[in-house]
Amino acid sequence: MGHDIIFPNIGVRISNLDPVAFTVFGFEIYWYAIFVVIGIIAGYYFGGVHAPKKTGQNPDDYTNIAIWVIPISILGGRLFYLLFSPWPAGAGFFHLFNIRAGGIAIWGVIITAVVVSFVYTRRKKFNFLNFLDTAIVGLIIGHVIGRFGNFVNREAFGGYASDAAPFAMQLRIDQVRSPITDEIVQNIVSIGGFNYIQVHPVFFYEAAINLALFVFLLIYRKHKKFNGELIAMYFVSYGITRFFLEFMRTDALMVGGSNIAVAHILSGGAALGGIAFLAMGYIKHFKKA
Repeated sequence: MGHDIIFPNIGVRISNLDPVAFTVFGFEIYWYAIFVVIGIIAGYYFGGVHAPKKTGQNPDDYTNIAIWVIPISILGGRLFYLLFSPWPAGAGFFHLFNIRAGGIAIWGVIITAVVVSFVYTRRKKFNFLNFLDTAIVGLIIGHVIGRFGNFVNREAFGGYASDAAPFAMQLRIDQVRSPITDEIVQNIVSIGGFNYIQVHPVFFYEAAINLALFVFLLIYRKHKKFNGELIAMYFVSYGITRFFLEFMRTDALMVGGSNIAVAHILSGGAALGGIAFLAMGYIKHFKKA
């Protein structure tokens, strides 16, 4: 049968990795959906229970907000993805809700979550920036876990990775779900009678950087200088990370028929906005000190 996924430089080989985890009464449940659910649970715990307790807030307030933010944000991420992706031929209205096999844009999730949180906190008279500072660790860890769904789906990977790339990943070409470039095709390798492409696992790069940021914010939050500092740090870190990783991805969502990636615009804007916000915040903080 051969291996499904191979990391030749670290000696990891994975076989029998079906995107479908199991079937219930003929209904297929995908690993992608399972990782999304696990990510939501972990995100709710860290952002809605653990973080509020550690910062002296009431977790019930965050639970009430999460009831609205989580489902609307997932739908927002799906709508954002479909806005810049071709609608499959013959797909009906309910394709909008078919997220089991993939198709949620993280920037759509982030934008929707921020907007819904703003509306809710204004109505309940909570501090909006403090809420974001508290909840952001939940979004980050949920994002990290969700990226493993991309791994199982064999999607959201990068371009051709040479043999010298430490984490070069080989995928059976008949199982990939993202577009492949001419350079990737020109470097197809045959292993055990199967053809493999060799690419960068961009989803793992992104997950690793976000995991490091998650740990940093958990440690740093007790030293926070002003409201909005942590969410700004996230926008700077993730904005820069995603901006450069987007150059590597083969499935970047583009603006109209252009060669401009949507993530480049949003990531660059988020990073610059976050830097400006941090600069103003630190200037005000240290003037008062």
